[in-house]
Amino acid sequence: MSIPLILASKSRPRRDVLVAAGVCPTIRVSHVDEPAALEAAAREAGVAVDDLTIERRVTILAGAKAEAVHRAYRDVAATAAAATGERVIAYPLRAAGVDGEDAAGADSGVDAGDAGAAAIDYSKDEIATTRDFSGVDMPTVTEPISNIIAMQPGLTRSTVGPLIVGCDSMFLLDGECYGKPHSVEVARERLRRMRGAVGELWTGHCVIDFATGRVARGASHATVRFGDFTDRDIERYIATGEPLEVAGSFTLEGFGGAFIDSIDGDPHGIIGISLPLLRRLVGELGVEWTDLWNMVRGELAPEAADAAGIAAAGKDKLPPTENVHQPGDGWVDCACGRKHWGVNGASGVLLARRDGTSGEVTHVVMQHRAVWSAEGGTWGIPGGATADGESPIEGALRESFEEANITPEDIEVVGSYREDHGPWAYTTVFAFEKPGHEVHPRANDDESLEIEWVPIDEVPNRRLLTAMRTDWPRFDARLRALAADAAKRGR
Repeated sequence: MSIPLILASKSRPRRDVLVAAGVCPTIRVSHVDEPAALEAAAREAGVAVDDLTIERRVTILAGAKAEAVHRAYRDVAATAAAATGERVIAYPLRAAGVDGEDAAGADSGVDAGDAGAAAIDYSKDEIATTRDFSGVDMPTVTEPISNIIAMQPGLTRSTVGPLIVGCDSMFLLDGECYGKPHSVEVARERLRRMRGAVGELWTGHCVIDFATGRVARGASHATVRFGDFTDRDIERYIATGEPLEVAGSFTLEGFGGAFIDSIDGDPHGIIGISLPLLRRLVGELGVEWTDLWNMVRGELAPEAADAAGIAAAGKDKLPPTENVHQPGDGWVDCACGRKHWGVNGASGVLLARRDGTSGEVTHVVMQHRAVWSAEGGTWGIPGGATADGESPIEGALRESFEEANITPEDIEVVGSYREDHGPWAYTTVFAFEKPGHEVHPRANDDESLEIEWVPIDEVPNRRLLTAMRTDWPRFDARLRALAADAAKRGR
């Protein structure tokens, strides 16, 4: 298996350069405060920010972004490694009478008294991608969760990788450093100064090997010669929106490419990620560049929500255009007769809040799923596809933070439930807030209509995802039992 690469950037051009070079990265945005990072580095060096060279600036910011993502993954790994309790594995397809089409004895109809389920007939709706195994006596296996953590591949057992890559770019013209202009006025002023001029585009990279903590840093630059474009060209270019959020107010691979007469140096660095530099830095960490390849030559990475897997019934069912495919994304034609999301399986976090006095469960975090997603508009738990190189628990923790701001350092994993279909499985991770900690859930991305702390007794009244509707009675009972046990132990 290839060594996973995590790109600490939401830049589509950077991602596309890597994909074209055979590396499909996992995207994890760093959310670094760039001015604050530069000010902190300047203070440490005993100089002003203006005294930092452009090479030093892009290297500092690339390092800050890589380290922020590295820290986030360390939190995920630490919480997963500290998991306690039991893992229950259920095998619904091994139950008597269950085949790849219908679950014998399964109640896939709608209970007229169930206000939450009445809005959709899950057994017939064309976008339903999960099975209803309610009423099925599934064979199960129970084991300490620590057993599988010690045995399964993932972040905690990795000997090399994943590699976390931070990037930053700045443009140098007449001795002045330019980052992103952000506004029309600034972009207009810069573009007027750039026409017919020569500048330098600097790109800094920082690569961190998660398994070892080793770091490699560097920067590349290229000389850019601009054509003599007109004021009308500038206004029409600004109107595209492209120059507002790119370093130096121009691009090579987009609308701005026609206004560049020549480049001396690494052209990929102009786009924001230097393949030659990255190859050298990866080599410094003892990794061969070809070990990162996880695509076939000529393969185009599909978008994040494969339209073939979700029957779209109008524009509101289409995934956002900015969503991108990541390792682990994809639909599996399962032995149960349905499609499931996640070529490595999928997982999510069922987080519960306990009363400070009684210790009883009072609320759980629920996700109102985006309309374009499978069974869109229903309620479930935040989660998603397990990425290459991570365990189901780690994947659940990463996904729940990315989607719902469930901060892994503030929770403790107390058990899990895995529904195993053979070629695909979904793992529900049970967790409580740590004593003295609070999680403040919110919708961090476009996969949710809303994220809420829902009173536990109100959950059945929501319009639930098929699997959640089926599993909720068991999950409810298990959460309450786990809370009671924790209270006995003084937790």
